[in-house]
Amino acid sequence: MTDEELQQLVERLSLTAFHRSFDHQATFNSRLQTTGGRYLLTTHNIEINPRMTAAGQSALAGIIKHELCHYHLHLTGKEYMHRDHDFKSLLTQVGGWRYAPAQERIPKYIYVCCQCGAQILRQRRMDPRRYVCARCGGRIALATKKR
Repeated sequence: MTDEELQQLVERLSLTAFHRSFDHQATFNSRLQTTGGRYLLTTHNIEINPRMTAAGQSALAGIIKHELCHYHLHLTGKEYMHRDHDFKSLLTQVGGWRYAPAQERIPKYIYVCCQCGAQILRQRRMDPRRYVCARCGGRIALATKKR
């Protein structure tokens, strides 16, 4: 999906779910790691995590509706934050998602116990000389490094 297709999808969802137009930019931002999307208060633009397209069309629509709730409430001067009553009620009314679906995390480092063979999957690098296996207390060694 391209940025132009995303823009059209956001405009269409805004008209069908909120009965209001979306007059700003909607783009993909590959730097988003832990969130499905974000609404920028200063520019009123919406950024979506491109990995959310793999979760399916309904998940992407739910995330876009979530960001559009922030957008429309902020522009109308109502409470637009996650904890506010206006936001929660509008989100349930339009069927937006409260949380983004969990992303599959592929480990960068795989460590193996030299004694029992247990695998330890890690995102961040660790010094295997400082740690031992939780199962048997054996020595740990780096098996593979991905990426």
